[in-house]
Amino acid sequence: MKYTPLSIPEVVLMEPRVFGDHRGFFLETFRQDDFETHIGNYTFVQDNHSKSAKGILRGLHYQIQQPQGKLVRVTSGTVFDVAVDIRKSSSTFGRWVGQILSAENKAMLWVPPGFAHGFYVMSDEAEFSYKCTDYYAPQHERSILWNDSDIAIEWPLDKGDKDPVLSPKDEQAKKLVSAEVFK
Repeated sequence: MKYTPLSIPEVVLMEPRVFGDHRGFFLETFRQDDFETHIGNYTFVQDNHSKSAKGILRGLHYQIQQPQGKLVRVTSGTVFDVAVDIRKSSSTFGRWVGQILSAENKAMLWVPPGFAHGFYVMSDEAEFSYKCTDYYAPQHERSILWNDSDIAIEWPLDKGDKDPVLSPKDEQAKKLVSAEVFK
């Protein structure tokens, strides 16, 4: 596995070694000892899998209590995946990083606790799988507005789309300036 810290160094791109031939391919998606060496000692307690159609944007989500670190990957299709630092004491507070994740590139992204996370589906559909370091706690879930001008994420929206498709919860998300964030 190749580990590459992004411009916010706590967010790490993970690129597995892929072994393939005419029969298909094999790759190792997770190895605890290797992960601990390059990222830290985290325990994953929950795995999630979602499927979304083109133009759907999910996020920017986080849990203010029971914060989740997420190891995310795409098993079908292509997404633009984003992490936003919402740790008030961080020198990168309010900054974002984004990465294209796809079934083709097989890359994964480590989004640590203390970050809001979201993704935009670029292909006709995408299946998204992720490991979490804490359990889903809906009472602690929060959302930051996907197009908050203070964050200024450069989403690669399809040229025909003015806005992505959002859930009602994400339509009512708060701007970072008024959101509950981490110390």
